[in-house]
Amino acid sequence: MNWDTIKGQWKQLKGKVQEKWGDLTDDEFDQIEGKREQLVGKLQEKYGYEKDRAEQEVDDFLRSNTSP
Repeated sequence: MNWDTIKGQWKQLKGKVQEKWGDLTDDEFDQIEGKREQLVGKLQEKYGYEKDRAEQEVDDFLRSNTSP
């Protein structure tokens, strides 16, 4: 699934993302708006992940929570 599609489905995915990364606030989710780099950056900021780990976490999450 590409990120254009994810941006279009962000409202549906938002709940699942909130379950996975509950430390992110509603305001932060609104700022992210389905943008991969924004989500990666917020994970680095909130969880102290290295960029590579944050990107891998996002990719793994999306692979397991979206249909092809």
